[in-house]
Amino acid sequence: MKDRVIVVTGAGRGIGREIALLAAKCGGKVVVNDLGGSPDGEGAGDKSAAEAVVDEIRRDGGIAVANGDTVAEPAGANRIIQTAIDNFGHIDSVVNNAGILRDRIFHRMSVVDFEMVIKVHLLGSFYVARAAAPYMKDQNSGSFIHFTSTSGLIGNLGQSNYAAAKMGIVGLSKGIAMDMQRFNVRSNCIAPFAWSRLIGTIPTDSEETARRVERLKAMGPDKVAPLAVYLASDLSKHVSGQIFASRMNEIYLFNQTRPIRGMHRGEGWTPETIAEHGMPAMVSNFSPLHRTSDVIGWDPV
Repeated sequence: MKDRVIVVTGAGRGIGREIALLAAKCGGKVVVNDLGGSPDGEGAGDKSAAEAVVDEIRRDGGIAVANGDTVAEPAGANRIIQTAIDNFGHIDSVVNNAGILRDRIFHRMSVVDFEMVIKVHLLGSFYVARAAAPYMKDQNSGSFIHFTSTSGLIGNLGQSNYAAAKMGIVGLSKGIAMDMQRFNVRSNCIAPFAWSRLIGTIPTDSEETARRVERLKAMGPDKVAPLAVYLASDLSKHVSGQIFASRMNEIYLFNQTRPIRGMHRGEGWTPETIAEHGMPAMVSNFSPLHRTSDVIGWDPV
């Protein structure tokens, strides 16, 4: 990471903070972005969290600057990247980490709950990546690291807005990886397992949820940072278009959607023949409505 310029959004606390600290420790020049809002996206304009991280980096001999713009508007995203250009002259890596949570069971989810989560996570990731892309194209190098979630990759209750945004980020990352590969620009996703103030907003209204939250409390955000910094560095020049997960001392590679079963009928299909022959042949391969805890149910290692 020596002399590489990295932007980390939502870096005032939690996972983003740990990524910023490690990137600086490894020699990177860091733009620490944080809007200063609440976990549900309310409030803004307090750069104190970002400035505290910058102060910590500088005390340890690193190089960093703070930025308090929002990722959820194109103008704010442009200013975030411009901060890197103005201070360091170029941009090498973007970590799209900023996010909010507005968990609701679907029939109680408001339009505002849905739209705000989509705007911060999915549109915010696009806005910041799009602002950085021309610089990376011109310099023929760069790396994007986007944060997805097993809420979308596998499933969780009460998070249809979050799951939709996080699966959208998977598609965005793959599109960037394919379009920008000719310019030696990479794009990958990380699904983190770590305790943060966002996770702290999850309602513990059942014994199962309470156990899940207690497991998450044992997983520090510092455990996610090494994978993110690796993907931001020159060490990962051969890695693009992939989906990883980080869980304590475990790293996972996720598969990606591909056909697993097919049926052919020479004369074509009708609703009736689909019911009689098509679905019965495929039902054994259906994906169950599992939650993340059903699929990854063992204690973190």
